[in-house]
Amino acid sequence: MAISAAKRKSLPASSFAYPARRAFPIDTPSRARNALARAAQKGTKGSYQHVAKAVRRKYGNRIASVGRARGTTSRPGYRRGKR
Repeated sequence: MAISAAKRKSLPASSFAYPARRAFPIDTPSRARNALARAAQKGTKGSYQHVAKAVRRKYGNRIASVGRARGTTSRPGYRRGKR
């Protein structure tokens, strides 16, 4: 569900990966996962590393990274590469 403009304005700066621009809200775990997914896409105005660092700072390792190349190993049954 999208965040309304009023709700977005009421969020503190610490709820964003880029507080100066108020971009990539990470106030809930689902929005943090979405921010990681959007930062991983090409053509966005945010680097994946910066957003991932902000998410890790706020949630620790409770939010999995996005995609194989990003090092997702916390999912049950996932094995990285061939063994």
